[in-house]
Amino acid sequence: MINVIMGLKGSGKTKKMIDSINEAVASASGDVVCIEYGKKLTYDVSYRVRLVDSQEYGISNPDMLKGLLSGLHAGNFDITNVYIDNLYKTIGKDRAAGEDFILWCAAFAEANNMNITVTVSDDPALAGDEVKKYL
Repeated sequence: MINVIMGLKGSGKTKKMIDSINEAVASASGDVVCIEYGKKLTYDVSYRVRLVDSQEYGISNPDMLKGLLSGLHAGNFDITNVYIDNLYKTIGKDRAAGEDFILWCAAFAEANNMNITVTVSDDPALAGDEVKKYL
């Protein structure tokens, strides 16, 4: 399953994601991973969440982020929840590439029995029809 939290800057996306992460840690039967852009969530989420700073790994486009997700899963089949904060900061603000990535995540999540939540700083009204169903 995939969930997209989309909104303009200052709309509370990260706060919603933090709440969701902390709920997932309390109830998940597996591991919870959060891919963030920069180290800013360290004190906001439970110590049991595996925080990954995408900048440390030079992630700059959708294919690199797909590789990171695939590698995380290959190394740990117990991951049940993945959170990706600030998608456009991580891969660049290319709406079409972002939407393609989200659709890839939907297929990846279903194939690997995990939940993926992505925050996107953009106007939800501009999302494509295929992405809107995940909002």
